[in-house]
Amino acid sequence: MNGPLRWGILGTGNIARQFCGAMRTSQRGVLAAVASRSAENAAAFARDHSIPAAYGGYDALLADATVDAVYVSLPNSLHRDWTIRALRAGKHVLCEKPIAVDACQASEMFDAAKQAGRVLAEAFMYRSHPLTDAALNEIRRGAIGQVKLIRTSFCYRTTKIAGNIRFDARLAGGALMDIGCYCISLSRLVAGCEPEAVHAVGILHESGVDELSAGVMRFAGGLVASFTCGMTAQADNTAYICGTEGYIEVPVPWKPPMKQAAYIIAHGTPPRMDGVAKPAPPPRELRTVDADRDLYALEADEFAAAVLDGTPPRVSRDDSVGNMRVLDEMRRQIGVRLCASPQQP
Repeated sequence: MNGPLRWGILGTGNIARQFCGAMRTSQRGVLAAVASRSAENAAAFARDHSIPAAYGGYDALLADATVDAVYVSLPNSLHRDWTIRALRAGKHVLCEKPIAVDACQASEMFDAAKQAGRVLAEAFMYRSHPLTDAALNEIRRGAIGQVKLIRTSFCYRTTKIAGNIRFDARLAGGALMDIGCYCISLSRLVAGCEPEAVHAVGILHESGVDELSAGVMRFAGGLVASFTCGMTAQADNTAYICGTEGYIEVPVPWKPPMKQAAYIIAHGTPPRMDGVAKPAPPPRELRTVDADRDLYALEADEFAAAVLDGTPPRVSRDDSVGNMRVLDEMRRQIGVRLCASPQQP
C-alpha cells in the first residue's frame, strides 16, 4: 500500500480532538473519516477538523473503503470490541492506552490482528517523542551509572466527576488505567524487563474506581520503581531515573512540547567519607530536544511506518500485554473490580 495512510477516527472526545488537531503536521497520514454515536457530533467534529466523511455509527466508518487505519479513542471498556471489529473489517488499528480492560483482552486483540494480517499498536504517545529516546540514550551510555531507582508521578485534580468516564467502573476507569499506565510503561521501558514483584495501595472512589494510587515494582538487578497517580490531587508529574553516578530528571515526560523538551542530568554531592578523588561533575546539566512534528503526529507517523514500511511498532505486543498484567495485579491488590465490556464483536 502506498501512502499517505488514511485515518478513520472512532470517537469524538478530548483525546480524539488532540490527535486530529496534531495531524496537520503529519508527514505520512491524512484524516479520512470520523464516527460518533451521534451523527450531529460526528458532523460537527468533521467540520472542525476538515474531515471529508462523518458517520453516526462506528460500523459505518469500518465499512468505508477509503479508510486504511482506525484510531480507537473510545472508553477503555470498548477498546477490545471495536478494535477487533476494525481488524476484521481489514483496518489497521492504533488503540488508545490502556489497550484493553485486562491482559486477557489485550492478547485476544493481538491474536485478532495476526489473524487479519493487520497492524495493531497501543497509543502511548510519549514513546514517540525524541525526548524519550534522548533520556534512554543517556542511560545506555552510562551517564548516571547503573540505574537503581525510578520515581514517577502523574496526577491531576478534577472537579468534573458526574458523567466523567474516568470515574465510571463500567467503562474501566480509574487513576491506574488513565494515567498510572504511563508510569508503569516508562518504568518497564527503562528496566528493559518485567517486574519480579508488584505492590500497590490506593483509595477507591464511591464509584468503585481508584481515585488515588501508589505502586512499587522490583526488577532484576536491584532496580526499584515507584510511582503515584491520582485524579483528586496535584503533583509535579516528573520522572526521575536515579543511578549510582547521578540521576536524570524529566520535568515533562508524558506530553513533551514540540520544541525545547527538557531533561536534566544531575549529580549529588558525595558524602564526605567517600573521599572523591576527582573533580565532581556539574550538579545540573540542562539539555533540550526538538521534534519536527506535534506529539500525536509523531505517533501517527510511526504507526504509518509500521503499516507502510513494515517497521516494528514502537510499542510491541509483549510490551502492551506486559503493561496490562501489571495493571491487573495492582488493581486486584487495591480492590478494583474488573468490568468487561458488555458488547461482543
